[in-house]
Amino acid sequence: MIEDVIIEYVNYCLNHNLIKDSDIVYLINKTIGLLKIDTFNSIFKRSYDTRIIDEILDDLVEYAIDNKIIEDYNYAKDLFDTLIMDQVTPLPSVVEDKFNELYKISPKKATDYFYKLMIDVNYIRDNRNKKNIIYTHKSKYGDMIISINLSKPEKDPRLIAKAINSNSIKYPKCQLCYENVGYIGRSDHPARNNLRVIPVKINNENFYFQYSPYAYFNEHSIVFKENHEPMHVSSDTYIRLFDFIDMFPHYFLGSNAGLPIVGGSILSHEHYQGGSYMFPLDNAGVRYNTIIDNVDVEYLNWPLDVIRIKSTNREGLLKVANKITSSWFKYDNKDINIISYDGENHNAITPIARKINDTYILNLVLRNNLVTKEYPYGMYHPNESLHHIKKENIGLIEVAGLAILPGRLKNELSLLDNILKGKEPESRLSEIEIHRDWYNELKKKNSPIDIEYETGEVFVKVLECCQVFRYGTLDDVISFIKSIN
Repeated sequence: MIEDVIIEYVNYCLNHNLIKDSDIVYLINKTIGLLKIDTFNSIFKRSYDTRIIDEILDDLVEYAIDNKIIEDYNYAKDLFDTLIMDQVTPLPSVVEDKFNELYKISPKKATDYFYKLMIDVNYIRDNRNKKNIIYTHKSKYGDMIISINLSKPEKDPRLIAKAINSNSIKYPKCQLCYENVGYIGRSDHPARNNLRVIPVKINNENFYFQYSPYAYFNEHSIVFKENHEPMHVSSDTYIRLFDFIDMFPHYFLGSNAGLPIVGGSILSHEHYQGGSYMFPLDNAGVRYNTIIDNVDVEYLNWPLDVIRIKSTNREGLLKVANKITSSWFKYDNKDINIISYDGENHNAITPIARKINDTYILNLVLRNNLVTKEYPYGMYHPNESLHHIKKENIGLIEVAGLAILPGRLKNELSLLDNILKGKEPESRLSEIEIHRDWYNELKKKNSPIDIEYETGEVFVKVLECCQVFRYGTLDDVISFIKSIN
């Protein structure tokens, strides 16, 4: 009975301190208004035991579909359930004031409050994200984290690159613009009624701090610039990263490279990603180390080329970071297929910063987005032979050893595993034709096949494809580091 579901929804809101007792009748009336119900005959009964919010909202949405209030499309369902939760999401000013009040006590208390609120109002669709498949893969570089993402569709990197230069006029300009706060959404733009953001000043510029609705890792955060400006990495980038981790020392913060193919999924708006999480990259071993201007410099044992710099002296570290960046942006070595410029810039950097006690740590991942006839997706992009597992751009999250693989793999890998084990006929391989070549490779192995392990190995190969010195040797890397001045 729909009235029982409404009562359960109100109890959920009470249990999560989104409303008070005096708000009960108000919220019931707001909800029956959305559902176009004329009367409400049930007596409200207080309960401290409710289902998760997803299940409650699913029932309310199903009622709306059955009664022709909304159409039966996924986007329409998300727009409607977000509208329901908007009723109990505090105003932006209220959230900001509470955050600032708690920040005076402790930065962590402030972020704990903000993160919990975004889960409670279902902006972070926590229960949807929990359906993701996650496991550890032991590789020659150390542990990698493999996740099959069931909450977000796969993107084509060529469409991402095309979007950078899009001149279409729309509101908001992109999914990262400040104007998303409270936006009702539409078929081609997600609902953001329950989005709240916190203003932060970094490098004396206006930015906003929010959480990602997809939450690939603990407290997955986004820090975006107030102005809608394209992504780029410069000396300002490093100041912003360090300003932020000085404000929130329990978080890391990193930037995607600002070029297509080696950048993230939204390159049209300057933004960073952070959170309370240690990546596999943070545990990587060291292949070479030296000192530049009293700053520790390490070249890591990692599938990509990563230079880690460390120091308690922030200003000294910034100077060395800028030296490395300047040197890399103009570095050429045609003998090993590294071309920085051919009418367009190709060398880029993915930086990831964190602070442990008083030590600043900055990982600088060297990238290159050169495209050739032989490599139409990019010479340092995952090879097309690996697209059956991973086709999208390799951004900072995956650079750091956390694979975000497309949700289609859940069923595809299960069927492939059953075929390999003889539980399903080989004829069913036609249903997953994209994996046929891989299947033929795996079938040649003498030992039993562990499909999770083999998937992890493909991810390692994906990362290795992005290594810009892969046609060279360690001596080439050392030579580059020694040339930094």
